[in-house]
Amino acid sequence: MEQAKEVRLTPIRNGTVIDHITCGQALNVMKLLGVNENTVCSSISIGMHVSSKELGGWKDIIKIEDRELGENTADKIALIAPDATISIIRDYSVAVKYKVKLEDKVYGLARCSNPNCITNKGEPVIPEFSVVSKYPMQLRCCYCDRILIDIPGHLM
Repeated sequence: MEQAKEVRLTPIRNGTVIDHITCGQALNVMKLLGVNENTVCSSISIGMHVSSKELGGWKDIIKIEDRELGENTADKIALIAPDATISIIRDYSVAVKYKVKLEDKVYGLARCSNPNCITNKGEPVIPEFSVVSKYPMQLRCCYCDRILIDIPGHLM
């Protein structure tokens, strides 16, 4: 019987690694990043359902060559993967590493699922949510009290 070989994602020279993504959410993170066949100019590696000692189970991981994420994007990732870690890679080394932060209130990152909410009526109101639960992620609209469950489908 042949020994199974461990497969790892290749290192990137410059770019971003998003690690400790909630298992099964890598494709939602890719959608959030706006990555599709028309926007890919560099290498992207995705690992899904990867063993994680730190999370005590499974995780997803994404490596994106030649792209550094901004703070607003990291805040949105926190809504999909509250335990994610973002590493900025420069010349094959980690230049910056941080955990995403999920505040108690979320402003202007998602839209309410209630079509009658004032935030969806063309009024100059920034959507505001309170975090009800991280596992699973649930947000409560501060204007109409609707609970938002499908976070990836309502990100702005």
